[in-house]
Amino acid sequence: MQGTVKAFDAQTRSGSVLLDDGTELPFDAEAFAAGGLRLLRFGQRVNLALDGERVSAVTLSTFPLPAPPA
Repeated sequence: MQGTVKAFDAQTRSGSVLLDDGTELPFDAEAFAAGGLRLLRFGQRVNLALDGERVSAVTLSTFPLPAPPA
């Protein structure tokens, strides 16, 4: 799934993304860390992994998503 960064707080390492249909999904520091990133910018395109309704990983479109836990 892909989205666009709406907000990112570098201190808390959390933020939110907008899906193409306009749905806003928040993500926490754990999801940010799972993607292996150091920073996100407003408007940046990202890939998302979901665990139910929760974003479990956020990474750049050019990076692979982490494998789900076994």
